Amino acid sequence: MSISRFYPFFDLDQIIDDTLRPRGGRSGPSASYDEQQVPRLLKPRMDLHEDPEKNLVTATFELPGLTKDKVNIDMHAGNLIISGEVSESTEKNEHGYAVRERRTGRFSRSVGLPEGTKPQDIKASMENGVLTVTYPKATAGQEPQRIAID
Repeated sequence: MSISRFYPFFDLDQIIDDTLRPRGGRSGPSASYDEQQVPRLLKPRMDLHEDPEKNLVTATFELPGLTKDKVNIDMHAGNLIISGEVSESTEKNEHGYAVRERRTGRFSRSVGLPEGTKPQDIKASMENGVLTVTYPKATAGQEPQRIAID
């Protein structure tokens, strides 16, 4: 049984963020802004889990605050594509200041599917902002077959 967290550009994103982050103290309206508290909603995290005994792959995607009607799952050219649109707005009144934040954008993640996977083999469910997708690890045509030597 293996569990792996897959996000190939996380370290690169962190390096870029560290390089572009202003040094020293801040002033003005962005003084209370903390990058570590901003959710990475436009880059949803994904976990892959393979179960060789059940011949299943389970992919879970963290999509906090989203409902299933805002998430699309498509199958194209041997890939499973999870996409959607985020539209979020918050408003706070603190210490005489009105703070309004809006965030909109699209996200997309793709996972390679085994050759021969059919759409009816893929099962998806979403609960509490976590999308779980399961599909077979290998189809009947991909299983190893022994060839006899003459």
